[in-house]
Amino acid sequence: MLTIMMQYRKDEKSGNELSVLGFGCMRFPRAFGAIDMKKTTDMIKLAVESGVNYFDTAWLYPGSEEALGAVLTAQKLREKVYIASKLPLIVCKSADDFDKYFSQTLKRLKTDYIDYYLMHMLTDMNSWERLKELGIEDWIREKKNSGAIKRIGFSFHGGRDDFLAILAAYDWEFCQIQYNYSDENYQAGRTGLKAAAEKGIPVIIMEPLLGGRLVNGLPKAAREIFKKAEGGHSPAAWGLNWLWNQKEVTVVLSGMSGIKQVEENIKLAENARAGSLSPAEIAVFDEVKRIFNASYKVGCTGCGYCMPCPKGVNIPGCFAAYNTSFAFSYIEGVKQYITGSGALSRNPHLAGQCVKCGRCEKHCPQNLKISSLLEDVRARLEPFWLSALLSLARTALGHRRVRS
Repeated sequence: MLTIMMQYRKDEKSGNELSVLGFGCMRFPRAFGAIDMKKTTDMIKLAVESGVNYFDTAWLYPGSEEALGAVLTAQKLREKVYIASKLPLIVCKSADDFDKYFSQTLKRLKTDYIDYYLMHMLTDMNSWERLKELGIEDWIREKKNSGAIKRIGFSFHGGRDDFLAILAAYDWEFCQIQYNYSDENYQAGRTGLKAAAEKGIPVIIMEPLLGGRLVNGLPKAAREIFKKAEGGHSPAAWGLNWLWNQKEVTVVLSGMSGIKQVEENIKLAENARAGSLSPAEIAVFDEVKRIFNASYKVGCTGCGYCMPCPKGVNIPGCFAAYNTSFAFSYIEGVKQYITGSGALSRNPHLAGQCVKCGRCEKHCPQNLKISSLLEDVRARLEPFWLSALLSLARTALGHRRVRS
């Protein structure tokens, strides 16, 4: 076993000490189409023995809840960890579905309570209002009173303003956001991180390495900068340390799929202290981001002065996804566009909703021709086939697009 002094950060509302490294359970190793239980067991055991106590899964992750529940039960580890799982809002059509999917989660995890339970993939205020109409607040209250849910939170995939609105709309006890050094203004961003921390709730970070693209998908010049920098850390180490350097970050989730990744990450977590990066190390990130920006097509800084758009377009989010489609990959850009614009929600915030009123351009400090650039975004990220698929998906989910 590795000799590790795991670092912890406190959930101030509950007093729980949470490991700075969380185990994201979406990418358990697989063999012949099924989760490899031998490798998964070894990984979970090593993580727990090394001090990792936060495990994140979801009803929607194929086989994940079942595998985690089986290992924790067989190894008698349930009481040593905090389990986070999620209500699959995308398939909840009525209040009865809340109990249906929650009960399935408890059964899969072989437990009678969930430590940290999330509303999965809230995208905007409309998605939260829809849940309220279905009675989610009463349901949460009942589950918390019974002890079946200990802490209630939400995971977010939308624009910054919607995140701030949802954060203020309920007495949340934690939240989960996508956040990494490649784009501090994507979705909730740094503004959302600080707003949640100011409310005294834990902030759980997902996609800290952008699904591995900040390791395997870095431009060669960026990799060289990390390699030559003092300390000789790996790109993964740089990415995780950037997050842990911020005191507002509580837990960083890593979707580990092999024992070596577990070993590497728990070793890194030993020195995961806020404010530990030197000015020279922080300057390394500035240089790496300069390389990213050189490959970007739109010089949007994500300042938000263009917002709110009277037609609901998430302008900074559209440009962030557009840039990602060039800097990383087209598919990654499309994925970011779908989530950042709430494309599957009742009231999406797509580039195609722009009517060229020009209001945004009057406030842009970069003097961007926003209306014209949004046409480029629409052409690249809203091709006819994707628009058709999104329309079908919204219909299947029972969402009718709301037009302003």
